[in-house]
Parts: sequence; structure tokens; C-alpha cells
Amino acid sequence: MKKLFLSIFMLTLMAGAIAQQKTLYDFKATTLDGQPFDLSALKGKKVLVVNTASKCGLTPQYALLQKLYDSYRDRNFVIVGFPANNFMSQEPGTNAEIKEFCTKNYGVTFPMMSKISVKGDDIDPLYKWLTSKSLNGVVDADVQWNFQKFMINEQGQLVGFVSPKEKPDSEKIISWIEGRKTN
Repeated sequence: MKKLFLSIFMLTLMAGAIAQQKTLYDFKATTLDGQPFDLSALKGKKVLVVNTASKCGLTPQYALLQKLYDSYRDRNFVIVGFPANNFMSQEPGTNAEIKEFCTKNYGVTFPMMSKISVKGDDIDPLYKWLTSKSLNGVVDADVQWNFQKFMINEQGQLVGFVSPKEKPDSEKIISWIEGRKTN
């Protein structure tokens, strides 16, 4: 019985270690302009990954995201937006329309990727990793709505997430960017 317990314990530890071996840097995306974007280009930076939408009550968070990006981009921090149409068809536009909307209305300059799915049968592989503890080794974090924020450390590992309604300039996110402990 002891050997069985020990074997199960060791397999569980190994599974967690293997899951965490995959990082943000193992994924690729496509920009709104249709250009390939290798997320390994973000090595050494803290990355805030956000699923976005143009016709959502939380859409004004674009302004706060841009302000956060402007404040911290010179401190090895970047935001990467992933438009998604998974919630009440609140991102119906084409990639070109999304780019125009974000630029014209919010002056977005942080990297924006092409529209993907962040949940369901057609979930993008990056979001499958972000939302599945069995893959990221940290937490199950199903995307609740538009503007859920995932925090990735400088080694490309998921370290946490923030609910959609929590603003980008929340104490939790600012403390994480600045490397301060929170209570």
C-alpha cells in the first residue's frame, strides 16, 4: 500500500513538473495585420494577456490597459490583447475593423493579435494552456467574460489571473508588475 501511495505521489509531482515546462514562449499567434508573432519574442518580460471585445460594457478598459502599458512598457512589461467573440457576439468585427476601432477610440499601441476563441470546442491552444491547470501547472481559470487578465512572469510561466471586472490598474496587477508583495 505504501509503495502504491508513493508511486501515485511521484507521478503527480512529475505531471506538475511536466505541465509547467510549457511556457508562453511555446506559442505563436498572428497580429491584427496578419503577421506571425512568436510569443518567445517576449522572453524576459512580464506579460499581461487579455481577451478583448469592442462592444462590451468593459470595453473602456482599453483606455486603462493603454495607460498601464504606457506607464510600464519601459520596465520589461507588455500587454498582449486577443480579441474574442465568445461572449454575446461582442467582438463581431474583422481584424482590420478591430484594429481601426482600438486605434481610433483608445489609441492602442500594445500588441493586438488576430481574433481567436478563448473557450469552447475551438479554444485557441494558448488559452487552453492559460485556463487548464493540467497544462499550466498553476490554476484552472476558465475565461469568465471579456477582459480577463492573465499574468505571465519573465520566464513565461503563468503566475495568476484577474477577473474581467477588476480594472487593469488594480493593486493586484500594479503590485505584480512592480514586484511588490500583496496581503
